[in-house]
Amino acid sequence: MTTTDSHTDGTGSAPLAPVTQSSIARVGAPGAVLAATIRGRRRPRGGSGSEPDRGALSTADWRRTQVRWTWRSMHFLLLVLLLVWCLGPLLLLAKFAFTPTQEIQSNPMALIPEGLTMRNIDQAWNRYHIGQFFMNTVWVALGSWFVQVLVATTGGFVLSVLRPKWSKVLNWAVLATLFVPAVVLLIPLYKIIVNPPIGGSLINNFFAVWLPAGASAFNVVLVARFFDSLPREIFEAARVDGAGPFRLFWSIVLPMSKPIVGVVSVFAVIASWKDFLWPFLVLRSQDVMTLSVYLQAMKDVDKGTLMAALAISTLIPIAMFLIFQRMFLRGAGLGGAVKG
Repeated sequence: MTTTDSHTDGTGSAPLAPVTQSSIARVGAPGAVLAATIRGRRRPRGGSGSEPDRGALSTADWRRTQVRWTWRSMHFLLLVLLLVWCLGPLLLLAKFAFTPTQEIQSNPMALIPEGLTMRNIDQAWNRYHIGQFFMNTVWVALGSWFVQVLVATTGGFVLSVLRPKWSKVLNWAVLATLFVPAVVLLIPLYKIIVNPPIGGSLINNFFAVWLPAGASAFNVVLVARFFDSLPREIFEAARVDGAGPFRLFWSIVLPMSKPIVGVVSVFAVIASWKDFLWPFLVLRSQDVMTLSVYLQAMKDVDKGTLMAALAISTLIPIAMFLIFQRMFLRGAGLGGAVKG
């Protein structure tokens, strides 16, 4: 039996000599007791024998049946409350979309409808042409997403990675725009859209929504702060290898920025999808009208049809959540990018 690990004496000075069977024989029984004590004090290094993670309750508390069941019951009740609070309205809206109007008005809170019907979806899609306005909103959201991601990533790259001499002034100017209320800019922006410096009026044109969407100082600041956390050693190594600004941005920075691009994508699409005031002002024709603007014109139609139209309008936000939820929550994962 040979113990190869060396140990300190607790003062941080010289390490203790290895404990072997011959050394135990020389010192006798007290030496054996000392060796057993040293082995007993040795802390496990991970694995199944490592110490459990500390939490609100200790291991002794978890062994008590009353405490364990009380804590788990609280967790279960909190989970049920969150599910009802968050998913309840969506599930109720989905039920209304397939429930006849008479039953919606007579017994709206019934868990299971007495009769299911596809008439509401058919009326909303064919009679009121929800599909057309749905696709208009998709195009508006896609254009707004592209412009916002383009401006946010390039602006954050300039402020955080390139850092020209005037970057501090530009950074303060971008931050200053966050303190300006959006309603203050509404009239000047509308006049620019009606009479732009180049070309004709942009009223009833998707560019009237796409171009102003790119002027999001919040996204630029958000991406710039994320770029600040990236390791500078990678940028220096890329420059030494001859990478220019464009190659550095496209091949190094963007692949490392998938989490923040996902966050900006969710913010951009959801904000564009639910926006009402600005599309109401600049997209007046039904050929380009968005779904949020058209839904307010359906307030007097059949309630079942209105619920079906509202349910259709929630498809894109739910799809965005399912697609980007992991990217939205996880970190950058750069642990192996730089050694040392």
